[in-house]
Amino acid sequence: MLVYQDLLSGDELLSDSFTYKELENGVLWEVEGKWVTQGPVDVDIGANPSAEGGEDESVDDTAVKVNLTAVLEPEKADEFKKGVEGATKFLLSKLKDLQFFVGESMKDDASVVFAYYKDGATNPTFLYFSHGLKEIKC
Repeated sequence: MLVYQDLLSGDELLSDSFTYKELENGVLWEVEGKWVTQGPVDVDIGANPSAEGGEDESVDDTAVKVNLTAVLEPEKADEFKKGVEGATKFLLSKLKDLQFFVGESMKDDASVVFAYYKDGATNPTFLYFSHGLKEIKC
């Protein structure tokens, strides 16, 4: 089994149990997904803990912006730079329909996974930047 991790955060994003289709010269991977709900859903209504005597969860302002090309090997970085313009145009054409996801760690400098619904679909289609994935054999 192969698992694909986010190259920036190390989060597991998908596995080879879902087939993918390459788009935009292989820069994007398109994966047909499926929603799975397990157990009760916990809803956070956004209460303000600092006003209620709780801990203040302030924003980490020491975050550093990371560029994917900085962590790629030079050959892969060049390949990514050549194809990312077409991938960006593809994503922008679907912008109003896209949902945005990050991995389990919720790191703000991690790769973003995009999802949208094809015409009439009940399950989402996910889009990944292929150059932002690291293949791990399990």
